This record gives sequence, structure tokens and C-alpha cells, in this order.
Amino acid sequence: MPDNQALWLKHKRAPFTVGPAPYSAPGAGEIAVRVRAVAVNPMDRAVQNVGDIIAKWITYPFVPGSDVAGEVVAVGEGVSRFRTGDRVLGYAAGTDKDHRAAEGAFQTYAVLQAHMAAPIPDGLSFEAASVLPLGLCTAASALFEPDCLALQHPPMNPRPADKTLLVWGGSTSVGSNAIQLGVAAGYEVITTASPRNFAYVTKLGASRAFDYRSKTAVADIVKALRGRTLAGALAIGAGSAPKCLDIVGASKGPRVLVMATPPASFDDVPTGKGRLIRLVPTMARMGIGFIGLTIRARRKGVRTKFVWGSALLNSDVGPMIFERFLPAALADGRFVAAPEPQLVGHGLDQVPTALDRQRQGVSARKVVVTI
Repeated sequence: MPDNQALWLKHKRAPFTVGPAPYSAPGAGEIAVRVRAVAVNPMDRAVQNVGDIIAKWITYPFVPGSDVAGEVVAVGEGVSRFRTGDRVLGYAAGTDKDHRAAEGAFQTYAVLQAHMAAPIPDGLSFEAASVLPLGLCTAASALFEPDCLALQHPPMNPRPADKTLLVWGGSTSVGSNAIQLGVAAGYEVITTASPRNFAYVTKLGASRAFDYRSKTAVADIVKALRGRTLAGALAIGAGSAPKCLDIVGASKGPRVLVMATPPASFDDVPTGKGRLIRLVPTMARMGIGFIGLTIRARRKGVRTKFVWGSALLNSDVGPMIFERFLPAALADGRFVAAPEPQLVGHGLDQVPTALDRQRQGVSARKVVVTI
């Protein structure tokens, strides 16, 4: 039996510790993967600080992490898409409700649901492939889930939708995937980024990019949308939702705004001393922020929805992306792994360092650790 090691949260708000973990054979519809690279996400930081608040279903000890790239070492009953030795990327569902530690990404051997994994084409490294899963899942959920933007799915040969999608925060991990998915589905995509990333987002397929820091960004985008039908907006990043709300409210088309970033961050909430002093005002800002957005949206006649990255886990959108779209799209270059990986080290003990680096901020990059 393989020797497995994992990065554990042994109890709520515990420090991350590396230690032995049982190797779990894949069950029906699952694959076991020898993890070669993982990427880190804000959710991985949040589950340590406030996992007992935002993910009350988590049982401890717990293995976090969502983004996996590696090699298949075993396949479960009913799995025909993969064989032992295949190089794959996939979404590790260990943080989600009714899932287990064996499905966390931050370990040597992880179990993935087969319908949430895709083959890695030749020429794409494990490091580059690992940037995709959660960012892709979040973008796909926002764009295609029926209770979100409900856009048409990307076919092999997309037909023009004659509508424009707004992605606020195009150089982020979620934004990089949303731009590509929107274009693949036949939509014109406009986005925001810092000027140094304009070339990056237009290379991904955005028709126009606007400086999100500009005082006239909202007015400029509203002007650019005149004569066009807006399919909806995806707001990514702090302060993005109110601006997108103004744009959607002033534009023609379905008045729908999907938000990928909450109104407040838990990054400054410590796990020990001084926790309540920081937690209470953060929770207050979160609640007031959502209430304020809801009231503002009603006044403008805009429907809002906050998206979870794993919303597609139990819907048809998951297989649509990982089984029917991504394998061919990655192989023929219609879709690229983006943003670029920023490697910070090797080994599970480097994941906390990666999370610290991510907290400091990265631009058009995703922080990655090899395993």
C-alpha cells in the first residue's frame, strides 16, 4: 500500500501540520491520483481561520486543498475515461459537504471524482495544469449554472450569441477562466484589469479591457455597452460588486450579477489571541455588505447571486466542463491553462509558505507547490 502524507488541520483553527495519512482506494466513480502539483486558493486560507463558520460541515482532522495535477494510480468501479498512468488535473472535493479527508488536495495521494477530472495534454506541465481546477469551476458555475448567468454552453464550433459578458477582474484565476469560457460559448467578453495586464486578458479573448482603478471605469463600460445586449456580469475582487451593479442596472439585457468575492475578507482574523476583536467587525462588514448590495440591486431591478466554486459538483455543468469541453479544448489550444503558475517550493511543508505568498497578492499568476 502506498505511503501517504498529508497537510492536516487536526482541529478547528489549528496550525497546518504534515503527517501520515491513510491511503484510500477509489470507490465507484472515483480515481486515486499521485499528486505532483497543487495550487493554493483563498478558500484554503479561510478554512484555517474561519472554517468552523463558513464550512460548518467540516469534520476534523481535515485535509484542505482543491487544485490537483498528477498521475492516476487506481480507478474505481464504473470509471472508463482513465487508466493507471494517465496524467490528469482535477478538482479535489474534500472541503465540500459530505466529502472526506481522502479528497483533499494537499497530500501525496488524493481521491478525485472522475467526472471532475480531465486528462493533461502532452506539453502541459503538472505545475501549469494545477492552476485550473477551482478557478475553472468557479467561472463555469457562474457562467453556466441555471441560477447564475445561465449562458449557453460552449460547443465545438460556437455560434455567436450576440451578447456581451462583463468579467470584472479578468487577470485573476477565476477571471482568466471566465474570459475563455465566455468566448468559447460564443459571447463577446469585456473585462477589467490593470493596464499592465491588458495584453494578457486580450490574448485570452477579451475584446476590450478597462482599467479597474480608473474613476471613470463604470461610465466608460456603460458607454461601451450602448447598442449591445449585456448577458450579465461576473464580479471578482474587492469592491467589484457595486460597480458591476451600476453597469448592469444601466445596460440592456438580462439584469443578472454573479459575485465571486464576498464583501469582506477574513485574512486579518487570527486563529488565537485577539480573534473576537477582529472577527466581530469582519462579520458585521460581511452582513452589512450583502444587505447593502441586496437593497441596491432591488432598486435597480438586478438579480444577484453569490457563487461557490463547487456549485457544479453535483450538476450537469461539471461533466460538461471536465468530460465534454476541457479535454479537447486543452488539446487543440482553444483553451489554455491560465494564469501562469508561480512556483514557491517543493513538498507539503511549503503549502503554508504558498498561502502566505498568495495573501501578499499576485497578479496574473497562481501560486503553486510541487509534491
